[in-house]
Order: sequence, then structure tokens, then C-alpha cells
Amino acid sequence: MGRWWVFYADWQMECCGTPFSVGDEVSWPLLLGDADDVLGGGWSEELSEIAATVEPVSYEDGVIRMLRADDGLIVALPGDPGELDELGDPGKGDGNVDTGWDADTGWDADAGGDADEHGDGAGTGPGRRVGRTGLLTVERHSAQWSETTGTVRTIHVVHQDLAETVTGSRGWEPGTAARSLEAVHRSPKWFGEGRAGVLAELELPAPGT
Repeated sequence: MGRWWVFYADWQMECCGTPFSVGDEVSWPLLLGDADDVLGGGWSEELSEIAATVEPVSYEDGVIRMLRADDGLIVALPGDPGELDELGDPGKGDGNVDTGWDADTGWDADAGGDADEHGDGAGTGPGRRVGRTGLLTVERHSAQWSETTGTVRTIHVVHQDLAETVTGSRGWEPGTAARSLEAVHRSPKWFGEGRAGVLAELELPAPGT
């Protein structure tokens, strides 16, 4: 059994999503992306560290790299689904969410060490077991991959203030220092200004149940 934090963006819910409540069983197509690309970064406790096998899955639009964890978590990796060279070369990594941690050797590039010492290092070749860290997000808009099914245990509305990039520019960016979470029993369908989505805690059933 595992529990994972999942961010469900406001526009994903408003466009194609179905509101859910605490205790509901849900099935979502998940993406493991770079946390710095979501609301300007600043995530910490919400990050997921996943040990899983890389599996290339073919769809109408090409090939998607999937991670399948032992507890049933299924997630897609970001990138062009047509990048077959990356799938075929286990020496290449995303340059995005890969921390360099190998699920088999325990090697962590951030802790020092030499990639050559551990074979292909942070590669993403098919059938290879890797460790990845990032933020799990729901991808309702264009997902073409298998969904993860679990039970929602907690829901928090994400309040995110925006800051003007340059005074008078009318350009805005997330201000991570102004982010806050509000516990709710049910996700809203519509969000409005200052609410960027919801953060849900998803519990997966124990393997074999």
C-alpha cells in the first residue's frame, strides 16, 4: 500500500475533470514532472520518489515512457512521445526529473560519485529499473496512457497568489511564498482567482488485493 501526493490543476479540472470527495475511489492518468515547472516550484513534502521499471508503451501518437511501481502506481514521463532514440539508449536521461538515483544500486548523483562507476547512470532505457523524483500531476487534457486507481484520503485547495513580473507589464507569475493549503472534503469544479487547483492524497491498495 502506498500514499502519494497528486496535484490536480484548476484548468485540468475545469476542462475535463470530475469533482471528487474524500473517500472516493478515482482513476487518474498521472504524469511525473519537474516540480519547478508547477506554480513556480517551491514544493518539498509533496514530491514523490518512485522506484519503478521503465516501459515504452505505443499509442496512436507514438511512444510514451511509463513507470510502473510495485504498489500499482502508473505514471508517464514528460517529453516528446516520439523520441525513440532516448528509449533505445539507456545512457540518456530526461534532464528534467531524474535525480540520478538508481533504484538497484542506490547511487545518487547529488550525493557524489561517478556515473561510469555504476553503468548507465541516470538512463531511461526500456526494462531498466530507475529511481525518479518529481511532482505527480493529473493529465486529463491529452493523456493516452493507463490510469492509476486509488482512494482519496485528503484534499486541499491550493491557494496561489500571483506577482507581476515587471511593474506595469500585465505579466504574472506564481509567488511561491504566498502559497497556502485549505483542507476541504470535496474538490470544486470551478476555482476562480487565487485558487490554482487541489492537492490530493491518493492511497493505492496493497498489491494483490
